[in-house]
This record gives sequence, C-alpha cells and structure tokens, in this order.
Amino acid sequence: MNYFLSFILAVSLTSLSYFFGSILTKNAISVLAAFIIGTSVVSLGSITEALGAPIWLIVLIPFPVGMFMLYLFMKKPLPIWFLTYITTLALYSVIHIIMSYFFNFHSLIPAWKLS
Repeated sequence: MNYFLSFILAVSLTSLSYFFGSILTKNAISVLAAFIIGTSVVSLGSITEALGAPIWLIVLIPFPVGMFMLYLFMKKPLPIWFLTYITTLALYSVIHIIMSYFFNFHSLIPAWKLS
C-alpha cells in the first residue's frame, strides 16, 4: 500500500476511534471534530517519523495533541473527558490489533507489530 493510502486509512481509523469513543460515553463530538483530531494526530506522527525520530517518540508525540484536542472539542469536565479518552484509546487499540494482525497494517502504532 502506498504512503498516501496508508495515511488516509490511518486518519480514517483514528478519527473513527475518537468519534465512536465519544459516542460510547454519551459525550459525542461531531464527525468533523473527530476528523480534525484524527488528521492532526496522524499528521504529527507522520512528521515526527519523517524527521527521523526514534519509534518510541513517533508513538508518544501524538498522544498529548489528541488528548488536548478532544478536551477542547468536548467542553466537559476532566473526569468525563478522561473516561472518553480512555474509551477512545481502548477502541484505537482494538482497531490496531485487528488491522495489524489480519491486514498487516502497522501505521496506527508502528512500534507494535502483531503480524
């Protein structure tokens, strides 16, 4: 799969995890907000990778950005935001496991290859 398609797929799956994570906790953000977060998180990870950073930094850097943007879009108290973020992270991990194991797609968490 070429880089552009991998990027689009990673943005889509990341955005879906934010959107459905917020729906599951009954604190839904808009599809546009989820897409903005997904695009920002994946873009930051891609830029970090392009700069030649170590894999642990490529995985670590996008987390605070996604957390902060989710907080801004939700406009909810910290405990509710935290529950939503944990739910999102759990969905993101499940999506990664499925994509990595069955489809050999490792762009969601590059350091955690399961296939």
